[in-house]
Order: sequence, then C-alpha cells, then structure tokens
Amino acid sequence: MTRTFIPGLELAELFYTEVVAPILDGALDGVPYSAALIGWGSEVQGFDTVRSTDHAWGPRMQLFLGSADFLARRDDLDALLDRELPVEFRGHPVRFAFPPDAPSRHWVHVTDLRDFFTEQLGADPAGGLSISTWLTVPTQVLRELTGGVVFHDGLGLLEPYRKLLAWFPDDVWRYVLACQWMRLSQEEPFVGRCGEVGDELGSAVVAARQVRDLMKLCLVMNRVYPPYSKWLGTAFAALPCARELTPHLSGALSARSWQERERHLSPAYEIAGRLHNDLGLTEPLDVKVRYFHDRPFRVLDAHRFTDALVSTIGDEAVRALPPVGAIDQYVDSTELTDRGHAESRRRYVSGPGLDV
Repeated sequence: MTRTFIPGLELAELFYTEVVAPILDGALDGVPYSAALIGWGSEVQGFDTVRSTDHAWGPRMQLFLGSADFLARRDDLDALLDRELPVEFRGHPVRFAFPPDAPSRHWVHVTDLRDFFTEQLGADPAGGLSISTWLTVPTQVLRELTGGVVFHDGLGLLEPYRKLLAWFPDDVWRYVLACQWMRLSQEEPFVGRCGEVGDELGSAVVAARQVRDLMKLCLVMNRVYPPYSKWLGTAFAALPCARELTPHLSGALSARSWQERERHLSPAYEIAGRLHNDLGLTEPLDVKVRYFHDRPFRVLDAHRFTDALVSTIGDEAVRALPPVGAIDQYVDSTELTDRGHAESRRRYVSGPGLDV
C-alpha cells in the first residue's frame, strides 16, 4: 500500500489527539497523567525519513503516571488500550514488533514518570542534578529526554524536568567547552607529523578526528547537545556556522596530502576561534594559526581556549577537574553511552571493579 509519509512527531500528536486522549478521558476519569513522544527514535529528533518506517516506527508515545497510579493501573490500562486502539492509524499499523522477533504490540507505553527519567539519568531530576551526574549522562541521552513533543502534562512534572535538562549549568558548559578545545589541541600537529613521515593514512585518520571534534565543539558552543555518530552531521548542518565551515571540513576529509588537509583545517580552526570570541565567555583570544613551536605544522594552539575557559569557572571543584570532560568526550562505546546504561556507566567510570 502506498501512503504519504508523515513525520513521526506529527503522526504521534495526531494519534494522541484523535485516538488516545479520548480513551484516557474515559478510563482515567481525572487521574493526572502526562503524554509525550520523547526518548529513543529518529523521529524524536525530527530526523526520520521514509527509510525510518521500516522498523520500530509508527503511532507511538509514552503515557506517564505518578508512581502510585502506575502500580495500581498499569496492567488494566495497558489491556484497555490493547482492546480499544484501532488496527491502523493514518495507514500505519498501531501494533508492531520491536525487536523484529518480539510479539507485535501497541506502543502507547505506560510508565512511571520518575522511574523513566531516573533510569536514563541515574538520578531523579526532581531535586536537581549533581555535577557528577551532569558529567556522566551522555549528550545523546540528554537530547532524547529534551527532544520530541509533550502532548499533555497533567502531572506537572514532565515539562519542569525537560526544562531542567535543556542545557548544562553554566560552569559545566564552560568545562565541557574547555575539554573539547583540549581534544583539538592534543592532535593538532599530528596531521602534519604523520604525513611528514609518509603516513598519509594516519594523517587522514587524525584529520577526520579533528573534523569530528570541531563539529561537536560547534554544537556545544551553540548550546546543542551533540547526537551520536549517525546524526552528528545532520545536527551540525542545522547550525548557522555550518555553511561557512562545511567546505573546509569536507575538504580536509577528501584531501590526499597532509599539506592539503592543513590548508582546510587551518581556516576551520580560525572560524571556531571567532565563534568562541563571539560567545563572550572569556576575553577575546588571537584566532590566527601559527607554527607548532619550531616545526612546520600550522596549529591554533587550542589549549589557550581551554585555559581561558577554565579560568572563568566559578565552582572551585569543577575548575580543579582535569581537562578530560563529560563522559562522551572520552568514551564512545555504545555499551556505555546508550540509553538505559546509567548503572553501567556509574560502575565502570568509578572503576571496572576488576580483581586482577
């Protein structure tokens, strides 16, 4: 059957308004609830396309209850929805399997609001988040919790939670920015040094890492949580600076020699430096590239931006942290940075617990 593609967020809102809300009005009879589509899924970020509809995609949402009501009503409410929901909505099956070998089910997921957020964050956001928690929640998870659409917030907690998580506290932001600049600083001269010894493959790998870190830096400077790799370029492309930077970043990736990579990376570094100065977080810094000590490799000396940012951090404990950063600035394994792994992150970051 041919059907017109409707972005998932739009489909979910129509599904809530036309189908789910009338069922809940009769079934809950004044019991407060919240409804939204947040969390996993390309549609939550507004990145879904026709390709997205081939799995785990369709009319879906979360139905949030308070803890007591969740325990008392979840099973009956889930069964009621299963009976009352239609077979299809706007040409899309209301019940589908995910993973593919699982039984088909409807995806109005009834859940405890506090538990939902606590599972992702490793802490209940009701009392605010500690600095440690902010630094151990991956930005992809923060995107998932603050993306999407809230259809109804009868509990009065969902929107405040999302507002709290909308962006890092100021000192954490400055620290994360400082650490992203440090990542750039650590490998700036290696594009040339690898190439100088004939290792063009190694030079290309370093250049690609620098491009990725520049893209993430720009997202953080624009107060946008960087997504995981599949959507990094898509999110970056939406930034105001992308039009100016993209030719340089693409040129660095397609270059065949280290000199050509350097010719593209150097203006990209300088543009990033100007963007930093435009933020006004520190005194203006010189953004011109220069030689790496006495070697013929052009660098920005990005650690200067790290030092300047760290000096502006008000919280002494944050200012004293090593320039390593938030968890996904030094870990990129999905086994730690994906949703639902808060306990694994807590245990592993504090030490793998090995006896050998």
